[in-house]
Parts: sequence; C-alpha cells; structure tokens
Amino acid sequence: MFVVGTAGHVDHGKSTLIQALTGMDPDRLSEEKTRGMTIELGFTWLELPSGNEISIVDVPGHERFIKNMLMGAGGVDVALLIVAADEGVMPQTREHVAILDLLGIDTGIVVMTKKDLVDQDWLDLITLDVLESLEGTSLANAEVVAVSAENGEGLDELKATLDKLISELPAHENTGNPRLPVDRSFTITGFGAVVTGTLTDGSLKTGQEVEILPSGRKARIRSLQVHEESLDQVGPGTRLAVNLSGIDHADIQRGDLVTSTNWLEPSTAFDATFRVLPDAPRSVRHNHKVTLFAGTREVPATIRVLEGSEIAPGSIGWVQLRTQERIPVVRGDSFVVRDTENTLGGGQVLVPNAPRRKRNDTDTISPLETIASGSSEDVAFNALIGIEPATSAQLAGATGTNIADSRSAVDMLESEGRVIRLGADLDYVISTSGWQRIVDTASNTLAQFHISYPLRQGMPLQDFRGQIKLKTAPFGAVLYSMIADGLCSTNEGSIGIPSHTPSLSTAAKAEAKEYLSLISTDRYSPSTERPIDIELLQFLSERGDVVRFSGDIVYPSDAYVEMETKILDAGSDGSEITITGVRELFGTSRKYTLAVLEHMDSKGLTRRTGDSRFVR
Repeated sequence: MFVVGTAGHVDHGKSTLIQALTGMDPDRLSEEKTRGMTIELGFTWLELPSGNEISIVDVPGHERFIKNMLMGAGGVDVALLIVAADEGVMPQTREHVAILDLLGIDTGIVVMTKKDLVDQDWLDLITLDVLESLEGTSLANAEVVAVSAENGEGLDELKATLDKLISELPAHENTGNPRLPVDRSFTITGFGAVVTGTLTDGSLKTGQEVEILPSGRKARIRSLQVHEESLDQVGPGTRLAVNLSGIDHADIQRGDLVTSTNWLEPSTAFDATFRVLPDAPRSVRHNHKVTLFAGTREVPATIRVLEGSEIAPGSIGWVQLRTQERIPVVRGDSFVVRDTENTLGGGQVLVPNAPRRKRNDTDTISPLETIASGSSEDVAFNALIGIEPATSAQLAGATGTNIADSRSAVDMLESEGRVIRLGADLDYVISTSGWQRIVDTASNTLAQFHISYPLRQGMPLQDFRGQIKLKTAPFGAVLYSMIADGLCSTNEGSIGIPSHTPSLSTAAKAEAKEYLSLISTDRYSPSTERPIDIELLQFLSERGDVVRFSGDIVYPSDAYVEMETKILDAGSDGSEITITGVRELFGTSRKYTLAVLEHMDSKGLTRRTGDSRFVR
C-alpha cells in the first residue's frame, strides 16, 4: 500500500479536493470546520480505478501550522501539490515544495484547483509559473492536472494519473525492522491505547511485543486496523492504527516511535549531510540553534558544522546535530530543520549515536564521505566503530539496512579480517582494532589488580565491567570470548589472569593457621575476633577454608557444610525449619543461627516464610 499526501498554500482547496475525491472530510476538529481551515493532520483513503487502495494524508497549509505539515509529510510516497488556479504560487507553496524536496519526495502531481473560477488563458499562465517554480526541485517532472472540486471536472483524470503513478512505484523494502512514527495517540473506551502512523521498514503483527522509543517502554499489539478493516499483519508503506495493551495512551505521544524490541538505540547526536535551501534567509552557522523535524518528532537541536564555520544558502556540508532530547533515527533518514519561522534546510542521517567529532579534520570528514558513498561493507564498518560491540540488528539500525544485509556485510568484513565475532552465539561483532583495545585495557586492568591485591584470585566482575566500560549484554559476549581465548578466567564472581596463583609467605601461613585454629575452637559459634589481615581473610575465603557471612561472622568451611547438610536433612520431608530448632540442633546462639539461615536463603537452598524456612 502507498500513502499520498497533500501540500500547498492555505485556502487553495486541499481538504475540499480530498473530500471530493473520497467522499470523506479529512478535517476532524470542530474548530477546523468552523474556521474552514485545516489545523491538524487529516486522514482518508481512496480506491483507485485499478482497485488499488491508497491512504491519504491531508496537511494544513497555513504558515502557523507548518510543524504539523512536517509531521505529516515524512511517510508520503506521492505528493499532491495543490495550487489554486485563481492565485497561483504563494509563500507556503514554495515552502511546502522545499520541504518535499528536502525529504526526497520525487513523485507527485501538481493539482490546479478551482479551475471553474478562471479561463484557459489564465490557467495556462499560472501553470507555467508553477512549473518554473518547481525547476531544480524533486518535483520538477510532476504532471499537472486541473480540477474543480465544485463541479467534479478533472477528478477522473486526477484519479487515473494517480493510479498510473502508484502502479509504477517500487514495492516498499522490508528490512525486518518495523518503524511506526506516531502522529496520533488516543484512547478508546474498552480498548485502551491506540496510535496511528505510517509504517516503514518492516511488518507488524497482532500479539507482537513492541518498544516505544525514546522512552523504552514495552507494549503488546492487541489489534491492527487499516482503513477500518482489522488485519493480523501489516507491511511497510501502510497507514494504520495500532491498539496496544500494557501501556497507557498518556505514555505515548506524537513523535514517539513504535518498533520491534531491543535493536534501536535513540540518539542525542548524529552525523549527517546537510543542504541549506537556496532561498534560506541566512547561512547555517556552527552551533546554530534550530528545531529538528525527523519522522513525526520535533526536538530542539544544535548544528555543529564539521567543515568550515558555516554552510551558505544553496550549499551542502557535513554536520553533526546534537539534540536536547533522545531521538530514534537510522542511517538514511531524512530530516528538516527550522529556526524561528523559517525552514533553513535538511539532510540525511549518516551515523546515529555519533561521538563528538573534531571539526575541520580529515579524520572526521573522510569516514563520512565513505559512509555517504562507499560500499555496504565500508558503511557497516564505519557505523560499527561508533557503536561496537554491536549485534547485527543494532548494526542494521545504524546503517539503515535490513538484518540480512547487515549480516552479509559482517561476513565480508570478517573474511577481510576487519572484524571478529564475539559471544557464545557469535551474535556480537567488533572491529579488530576495537577488540585489541578492549583486550589491552582488560589485561592492564587485571595485571594492576593482581599487583595491588596479590592474595586475591581476581577482581570482582562488576568492577571489571566498569573498567572496560561495557553494558551488561555486550560485556557477556566479550567475557565469553576472552575466556575462550585464554586471556582471563573467572571464579565465583571474580575475574583474573589465568597464570596468577595467589600464594602465602611463611609469616602469612602462620597467621592463617593461628586464625583457623581460633575460629575452630567453638565449632558452631566461632570467635568473631579479627586478629588477621583482611586480604589474608579474603584469600582464605576464596581458597575455600572459610565461609564469610554478613557482619563479622566467619565459619570454618567444614563446620558450615556440616550445619548446612544437617539443616537440609531436617527439612527434607517438608518439615518447617525454625530458628529455635536450629539453635537446639547445634547448641548455638540466635546470632549465629540467623547468619547461617540467611546465607542458605541467599544460596537458594531454603525459602523463608515469616520466621520459618522450608527446603526449596
């Protein structure tokens, strides 16, 4: 399915034309009907002569509502540029054409409305003026159809022309990563949250879990509806309504993105190509404050000009946009920026989640040039550098491709020795240089730890993860591969260099022997005195000589194992394990009894219910 969108100056008859074509009034608000002016986006649909059905998005034409026009133009396949024959090209005609051009919408029809109000000579003159204004834009080759919504003249020709254009459009690509930019969010009594938008890049189906970005909230699709018809699955290029469960409609707003889970990380900075409109009122300067429009989202942003100090009207340059809010974008997404009341320009995303770049530097510009025009492998490699380690799905999001193409690019890069795969399932990938940096950091970190704490088996895993600065999921993959390569080993929550073996000096051995004798004197109520170095005590714990509990209680390991075994035996038939019963069993105090039972709880051996325990 394809989406057709209107564009054009206020009061040129956009909504009237759509109503004449479809029999449906796209204006929903009472204020719109009272004022006779479109304020919000309107939605209808039409069956063409061929039987194909299209969705139609009607946008406001008044300059005060240009933001709403921008939010409706993003998912359009075919533009209907509406120009009133009695007025011709007007300011919003030009601005709407500029926006369509920036968004890369190159299929369209110029619809000359109000044909019944002018004679043919005037219509020809106005048509020529319109075509001249389109020269050099993406709609330069648009066909022209003159109509009258009042008497119906030209409507059949418009439908036929539209049908022909639609039939020539290529099918929407399914990358496997569905994205639904939300343009409406509301609630229906008895059904809950409903959002609408135009689906791109993938399919959605009922029962599917989805993620709402940038918030990261999860929901599940209860139902899908297209043109008031319920469907089990909907493909890319379709306008649809999605009924969601597990989330309140107040937690979803226009500008959010509904997508599949765990693949797209919203950005606060992205690199891009940027084109300033020829008739922009000013150059775009470095650190220019603008409003960014991408998908249906509007966010304040700052443009960092990466080459030179400004981009002049009519020129193209490299920029990095830094946003005040997180925004979910992928490579290839088009965007538009405005400042005050003017549309300045727009461009295409090259690198989402980009690090801060050094300006006027070859090492910054050269990779961007490669991404903009290089092979799929080069694009994937350059995108990977900014997000590694990454899964194929995450890399697909960063490069704007489907997962299959992403995996193919990774295969090629791996064969060239530029990347390696990580993890038990080899689901993470990292550049060879990136892997070496992690290995060097890890080796230096562990070596320094062993120097500082020679009696410890290794460094706590969470501390180690913090040192190499990885999130939990990629850390697991990195750790697996480091162990597989023999670079490190783990032991009960710690990590160390395999060759490191803690050993005791003669003095330390004597100290350890004396301490073990002390806590073994009263087997079930060991002394809580600490005449021992804390590092030596940690060594004895890691070696298995003692079991340390919270507080100051330390048991000889054989004593604790004996107590644990007897407690489990006592409750093996489902009997209740009580503090009193354990105290009597071992002749110890409540303090020691609680310490042992709580330790067994933490190991998952027992389950606490009130003041009692039961064997799990």
